[in-house]
Formats: sequence, structure tokens, C-alpha cells
Amino acid sequence: MKLEEKLDEVVKQYQELNKKLSNPDILADREKYQQLAKTHAQLSPLVNAIEAWRNSAKEIAEAQEMANSEMDKEMQDFLYQELERLNKRKQKLEEDIRKLLIPKDPHDEKDIIVEIRAGAGGQEASLFAGDLYRMYSRYADSQKWKTEVISSSPSELGGFKEIVFAVKGRGAYSRLKFESGVHRVQRVPVTESGGRIHTSTATVAVLPEVEDIDVKIDQNDLRIDIFRSSGPGGQSVNTTDSAVRITHIPTGIVVSCQDEKSQLQNKEKALRVLRARLYDKLLAEQQDELASRRRLQIGTGDRSERIRTYNFPQGRVTDHRINYTAYNLDRVMEGEIDELIVALTQADQAEKLKEVV
Repeated sequence: MKLEEKLDEVVKQYQELNKKLSNPDILADREKYQQLAKTHAQLSPLVNAIEAWRNSAKEIAEAQEMANSEMDKEMQDFLYQELERLNKRKQKLEEDIRKLLIPKDPHDEKDIIVEIRAGAGGQEASLFAGDLYRMYSRYADSQKWKTEVISSSPSELGGFKEIVFAVKGRGAYSRLKFESGVHRVQRVPVTESGGRIHTSTATVAVLPEVEDIDVKIDQNDLRIDIFRSSGPGGQSVNTTDSAVRITHIPTGIVVSCQDEKSQLQNKEKALRVLRARLYDKLLAEQQDELASRRRLQIGTGDRSERIRTYNFPQGRVTDHRINYTAYNLDRVMEGEIDELIVALTQADQAEKLKEVV
């Protein structure tokens, strides 16, 4: 479909929405009205850009007609300068329109649940998982987001075998959704006496947090086990059976939570993670169906895909999906990851732009 035809469709849809929003029957239906008003608000920036783009085209045509007529050289020079300005503006507006035509990810504004697990590399992998948790926590602080640890399994030397935490803040998913995958670190471990560089990994999963209305869980599909929580090396943490393990029987998904002293609080946190994992599974199945028709270079990612390497001897971090390397590893580990996020977002937009029109 040509761009003009696509824009005509958008304007027509917007005009129809205007009519519906003034319909007394719609006004009386609060839920329906809010749904249409939300769509209207989402389309408004695009429609405004279309109007400005078409006005620019008219101004260019008028200026071109005047420049082609007989007039003094000074006026013609002025009009040619004006044409250059108008053409640049029209081109910029067209770029904006194409970006606005990219379908919005419905999860972009959601809070998230982040799961970090130590991979290959033993204790060093656990230390790296702890470093990643610190990196994301610091980034969340810089965005004025709130973080909440849901469950954790510390390792003997520090770091985590696994840590699950929530991040609450506007646009959290949109900023961190590309972090899912295998992260690799290359450095000399604290346990290495010979100074040799080791390679270790940790996996990151970023899940949009969902409500009960998004995922319905049948209580009959759950097996809930209660046990006594333990710390590094199996040492007891609580003297009561407050830890909770929930198994979703149809999918085999297992979630454990032991960080709270209250059994009820652990159960509530475990259910939050279970909902997110079930929803993520549903999204993955939908993406598999789309994969037969297209494959985006950037996405929420295969969990087994190595996406990034943190090379400490060279002070560099490389994202393998977009072949992007930055030599500011020290700052990245302190949570300054905006440079990587922007590069990934731009690459994702560029890929999606190819599909717009």
C-alpha cells in the first residue's frame, strides 16, 4: 500500500472516531467511551503530522509555481531558499509519520518482572548475576522507578544463583524489553589465582507484569507446596514453614518464593511471577506463529541467544544483535545503559519501518 493511501485510511478512521465520541449512546457507555477516547488520543499525533505534511506539500507547490514565474532574481533566490527549507521540513515530517505508523507495543507502559539466573561459570556466574542486578537497579534509580525483590537465592561468595525482582515505573518494559537473553562476561574471577581470563554467563528474562484480568489462573491447576526457606549452603533462614512453591500443572511452570517471613506474602509474590511467566509463554507462542511470515532482528529475544558480551580487560561491552560496541564498561556496570537502549530501540524501529509502507 502506498503512503498516501495508508494516510487516507488513518484520517478516515480518526474522523469516524470523532463522530462516535459525540454519539449519545457512546457517551452513556463509560467503558466504550474510554476505549475509543484512548484510540483517539493515540491517533492524534499522527493525524496532526499528516495535516502538517500535506500543508507543506501545498506550500512547496505554491512556492515552486511562483519561482517559475517571471520575477526579479532577488525574489527567485529567496523562493529557492524557501523551497529548500520547505522540502527539508516535509522530509522530516514524512520520517515522523512513518515512525508514528509503527504499531505500538501494547506492553510498553507496563511494569516488569526481571529474572536473572547464573549460567555457565560456577561462582563467577553467580557474581556476574549479582553485577547485572546491581546494574539494572542503578538504572531504575536513575529513571525514578521503584524496584522490589520478589525472590532470591544468594550464592556463598556473593551474587545470586537466581534473583527475581519487579520494576515499577512508566515505560519500564519499553526501555528494558531488549535485555532478555544470555549475557556473557569475560574477566579474571576473584577465585582465579593465576590471573587467567574466564568466560561466564547469566540469563536475563524481562516479563511484562500482568493483572488477573490479563491471565486467568484456575486454582485447580495449581499445586502449592510449603517448606522452610534456606540460605547459602542450605542454612536455615526462617524457623517457620513460610516458603512457597507453586507448580502450574498444565504447563509445568514452577515458581518458588521464600524472601518474606509471611507465607501469604510469599504466595502472593509467587503468583505475580507465575502470571507473568504464563503471559510470556502466551506471547512466545504468538511470536512463533508470526515467525513463519517474518523474523525481526530485534525482539524480546530467544532466551538461549547470546545477546551481549562484557569484556573487562578491554573495557568494552558489545551487543551482538546490532554489532554495537561501546568502550565505557565501567559506566555501564554502574547503570548507565541508555546508550545501549537507544541503539537497540533505533535498530528495532529501522527494522519495523521496512514493514510500515
